[in-house]
Amino acid sequence: MALDTPKWYVAHTYSGYENKVKANIEKLVENRDMQEAIVDIKIPMEEVVEVKDGVKKNVLRKKYPGYVFVKMIMNDETWYIIRNTRGVTGFVGPGSKPVALTEQEIDDMGVEKKIITLNFGVGDVVLIKQGPLANFTGAVTSIDLDKKLVTVNVSMFGRETPVDLDIEQVELT
Repeated sequence: MALDTPKWYVAHTYSGYENKVKANIEKLVENRDMQEAIVDIKIPMEEVVEVKDGVKKNVLRKKYPGYVFVKMIMNDETWYIIRNTRGVTGFVGPGSKPVALTEQEIDDMGVEKKIITLNFGVGDVVLIKQGPLANFTGAVTSIDLDKKLVTVNVSMFGRETPVDLDIEQVELT
């Protein structure tokens, strides 16, 4: 029951073994020439500010300690390889059956970085395409690419009202 498009699965690992598991899977994929079946392995990281002895420092930290994300075509062979990689305790899913992440989960968890290209910037006038304020226009006051939000000043009832919208909801007029 092999699917032709690779999907993201989550493998549970011993805590602290994420990098070792990733390296082991990459080595197995190379040795067995399985680049078509196991496409990508990720350990999502986030930049955080740590304060140690009064000194602020930016450090990278694992977003999901104890988990490795694997983009692969699920079949008996790939399941066996990942499941039996040293440091892996199993897949996330009911019983022993792995469940692929949905597009929404992939976006929400930041597994794959989507490149967002905007044709507008702060100060530009945009049209709201959807939602309760569809067909309203307003000036962009801020853009948050991490949260995919844009703040637009919309004129309602004779006054400017800032509204937070999804980047997908607006377009340049």
